[in-house]
Amino acid sequence: MVPIVIHVIGTRRRAALKVITVGHERYRIGPWRGADDVGYVAPLSSITAYGVDRACAKLQTLGYDHVITAALSVVEQRHFIARGFQRREGLHLLRHDLSDIPDADIAPSISSRRGRKRDRTRVLEIDGAAFEPFWRLDENGLEEAINATPASRFRVATEDDAIVGYAVSGRTRNTGYLQRLAVDPACQGAGIGTMLLADCLRWSRRARTSSVLVNTQERNEGAYRLYRNHGFEPLPDGLAVLERFASS
Repeated sequence: MVPIVIHVIGTRRRAALKVITVGHERYRIGPWRGADDVGYVAPLSSITAYGVDRACAKLQTLGYDHVITAALSVVEQRHFIARGFQRREGLHLLRHDLSDIPDADIAPSISSRRGRKRDRTRVLEIDGAAFEPFWRLDENGLEEAINATPASRFRVATEDDAIVGYAVSGRTRNTGYLQRLAVDPACQGAGIGTMLLADCLRWSRRARTSSVLVNTQERNEGAYRLYRNHGFEPLPDGLAVLERFASS
């Protein structure tokens, strides 16, 4: 039997995310967005159906009877579907080639700055207002978004010093990622989303990445229009979030 090695991220047992190692495979597991009875699994390496089984078995021992995956590629989905997972939500995957970065037409009172830890409470309030319940981040989710890639950028948009939006960007050697973007619904339409999007693209281009990827749920027509209107092109294979009961 391949041993499971666990590294804990966080301090509270039920709230903590853990990275488990199954042979050469790695998975992040823990609660889904702070839920008491829904678990979360995200592959961090190439995976096998056996590794998926072991990750779900560990979630079951932690008391989770229902498991939600991270956004998975088509290849990753096959291993999960082979172990009883079903599609919960589809996502568009879009790519920007960094050839034409948009300008934002915004009021002088709106600007952006580096996000700080003390900003996170307000950022999560905005996230909760901007997204439907299934997609809202909790503290663990925001932390994961910020630390998902070797390099990251956390920016907040402000209007007269009040935080009205935020973005998390990430970067590997060759590819940039717009991990999360949210604007206070009361302030949407003022160019804040475009400003934060453009910041991600400029930061990625300065680092000589080849492109930036972003995903958005298929039902989020507003976000999809924002990305398409500013140079993102949809890729043929999207992503999906899958689910199953841990005992299946």
